[in-house]
Amino acid sequence: MFSKFCKKLHSNERFFTVEITPPHGASISSIVKKIEDSKIIDLIDGFSVTDNPLAKLKMSAILSAIKVQQKFGKPVISTVSMRDRNKLSLQSSLLGANDFDIRLILALTGDPAKFSDQPEVKGVLERDSTLLLSIIYRLNNGVDYSNKELNPKPKPIYPFAVSNSYAKDYKRLQKKMLKKLNYGARAIITQPVYDIENAKILIDIFQEAKEQSIRETSKEAELIFGQFPAIRAKTVNFIADKVPGIKVPKKLIDEMNLAAMDSQEKEEEVGYMQSLSILKNIIKINPKIHLMTHNRFDLCKKLIVDSE
Repeated sequence: MFSKFCKKLHSNERFFTVEITPPHGASISSIVKKIEDSKIIDLIDGFSVTDNPLAKLKMSAILSAIKVQQKFGKPVISTVSMRDRNKLSLQSSLLGANDFDIRLILALTGDPAKFSDQPEVKGVLERDSTLLLSIIYRLNNGVDYSNKELNPKPKPIYPFAVSNSYAKDYKRLQKKMLKKLNYGARAIITQPVYDIENAKILIDIFQEAKEQSIRETSKEAELIFGQFPAIRAKTVNFIADKVPGIKVPKKLIDEMNLAAMDSQEKEEEVGYMQSLSILKNIIKINPKIHLMTHNRFDLCKKLIVDSE
């Protein structure tokens, strides 16, 4: 399963992963049912599961990943946030996940605890996401973070990392990519990209970072473009105004705002066509895509089919 996933990731073929946000509740069964009903499973290469995004309480990412992976037989990237765990907890979680064959790990620093919906919650931050990447590097060498031998040794873990999709100073963004590659990241998933020129710059700085990296694994590292379909004007404006590290072209914002003035139906029609156009253009230059749609798997399927 994982060798097939990695082979596809490193090929020139179309490659899709779809994000799952676990529920604010004690069962992911209803989301699993939505995935089944969408009939998307044969069109994608894997899933990812978020870990308490925006520090809002959700069901465990690792446990959700286990259920989804066992149900559908597709690799699942489990997000692990640094915000909620110290070194001991991180290693323990990874070893447990490994026994259940959750071996694709997205290392994330995590949104600040101040955004949480839980009263007086405190973050547990020993370092940024590079600590998790360094832990995975050691586990893959059969030792824990203190270099004590593990028995039995874990099965290979494939670490992923994230990147902003836009910066006023792209050299600064490149340095962050390079740092994560040096710590062993096998792929970097970007924030949503809405502009083809922006995408081309990201490809260029990623390739330069790979060339500068001291890590052997960086030679085969891949860049995966995040895509968040801009179906509603409210969403587009929120991303443009409130979410750092993403650039939304003014033309797209204006077209969505104008469509919203006519009707919701027109707004969604324009939003979908814009999103499909962006996706098609991105695939032409880099066919590795990570779709984020707040569990709208029907929308994911339609975009994948229509982008062919």
